[in-house]
Amino acid sequence: MSNSPGNPPFSKHIIPYTFLIILLFSLLGCAEKNQDKGKKVFNINLNEGLTSLDPAFARNQNALWMVNQLFNGLVQVDDSLKTVPAIARSWEISADGRTYTFFLRPDVYFHDNPLFPQGKGRKVVAADFVYSYSRIIDPKIASSGAWIFNDKVNGKDAFKALSDSVLQITLKKPFTPFMSMLTAQYCSVIPHEVAEHYGKDFRNHPVGTGPFRFKYWKEGEILVMLKNEKYWETDGTNKLPYLDAVKATFISDKQTAFMEFIKKNLDFFNSIDGSYRDDILTKSGKMTKKYQGKFQLRTGPYLNTEYLGILVDTSMAIVQSSPLRDKKIRKAINYAIDRRKMIKYLRNSIGTPAHAGFIPKGMPGFDMEKVKGYEYNPAKAKRLLSEAGFPNGKGMPEIKLQTSTTYKDLIEFVQGELNGIGINCRVEVNQATSLREQIAKNSINFFRGSWIADYPDGENYLSVFYSKNYVPIGPNYTSFKNRKFDALFERSFLETDNEKRYALYREMDNLVMEESPVVVLFYDQLINLYQNDITGMSNNAQNLLILKRVIKK
Repeated sequence: MSNSPGNPPFSKHIIPYTFLIILLFSLLGCAEKNQDKGKKVFNINLNEGLTSLDPAFARNQNALWMVNQLFNGLVQVDDSLKTVPAIARSWEISADGRTYTFFLRPDVYFHDNPLFPQGKGRKVVAADFVYSYSRIIDPKIASSGAWIFNDKVNGKDAFKALSDSVLQITLKKPFTPFMSMLTAQYCSVIPHEVAEHYGKDFRNHPVGTGPFRFKYWKEGEILVMLKNEKYWETDGTNKLPYLDAVKATFISDKQTAFMEFIKKNLDFFNSIDGSYRDDILTKSGKMTKKYQGKFQLRTGPYLNTEYLGILVDTSMAIVQSSPLRDKKIRKAINYAIDRRKMIKYLRNSIGTPAHAGFIPKGMPGFDMEKVKGYEYNPAKAKRLLSEAGFPNGKGMPEIKLQTSTTYKDLIEFVQGELNGIGINCRVEVNQATSLREQIAKNSINFFRGSWIADYPDGENYLSVFYSKNYVPIGPNYTSFKNRKFDALFERSFLETDNEKRYALYREMDNLVMEESPVVVLFYDQLINLYQNDITGMSNNAQNLLILKRVIKK
């Protein structure tokens, strides 16, 4: 999963903050100061901008967050990352694992919109999902989520509405993680009347079924969503959501945005930038005395693996001329890095040192005892270098490690560790967009990368090493090829018993660690800050923003 570039700096915006507040008041029909009306507005900042509100293009965190407020799919994940009902109240899977039949709730309606009769949102039916999924795989739409279905179905005929309340999806072959994939925001339902009317402009005229409905978006300045009074979910007694509105601003500088949080102009703040991390966190990851009691700080596993990737296909000229083609050198690099030290001093203990495999902590089936990665062992690293013909690195050509500016400190730490065992490593810093393009073209031998889960199943991580996902078709950026891995990967599609499938995942992960096309640095942790008057925030390992149960006192 990749992130797209952010919006221009906030200083370029011409509408002052006070006017934005006034605008919001008029949209809500009352001022926040009007306490007797008691409107509860959740304030958030999206520092990296927002590219689209169309679920077909929900490819980065901010888009995922906002789409999740406006739309629903057949299924959703709970805080334990289990797949649970949403618009589909139940489902059946055929004995051969190819046909999925979904039975829809009868009480889900699209948001009101002038394009519906009398402007009233109509009921969602199975044909709406047929339209939505067919749209995802339509080449004319060019959805970034087309991969979810493209290699799994035979075109649009795979989606059928058996009645208004029954949807059927037929796969080309069994694929057990399919239900998990359907929780992705790409798979949200949309109304054809609105999508066809607006075409590409559906991105800023979204209509869904979610807990909040779209009101206003001035790109780079403000986004307002209002409570969906007709939302179908409840807490068992009361209708959701509890909030009256969600307001997003777009301050691009994280330090400026953090000051807005400190001034209580924001209710939520995600992640902590390196420039002020020491001000908030001790080296052991605890809140500093300066801020204790002033706001809430919550951490937890985040399905993001930070790693170094290494091209390993020896049929490539770029690999043939690199010492990294030798597995012993790749293993030496793995043993040379003190991940615990890196996490403590460069990340204030936010993250888990990656001593297991590529699948991160927090993913169902993760087991650090059964997947053996690399502990810090510089003596073993030096021994492997000698066995490769380069005692203490003597005679070994310089290797170049490429990264983006954001991760320069981490990569310079790695550089120091490699130099410490005799490997001459040079760091080259690129723009993030340029680096991604070069990685996708297999034109870089050694690079810093990350993999954020698209859906909560280990298959998503292992797909990075499947030979049929070789770039440009898929995300196999290291050009890893291994027949045993491929056979296990394809076998896992058929395994319906979760524990047995997780065992296959661990076997594949161990195989990847043995071959070392990657150097896994750490498994990320989410770190979220909330004001003290906020309760009901979700804490899930996908860091998916779920606001329907949030209460602002």
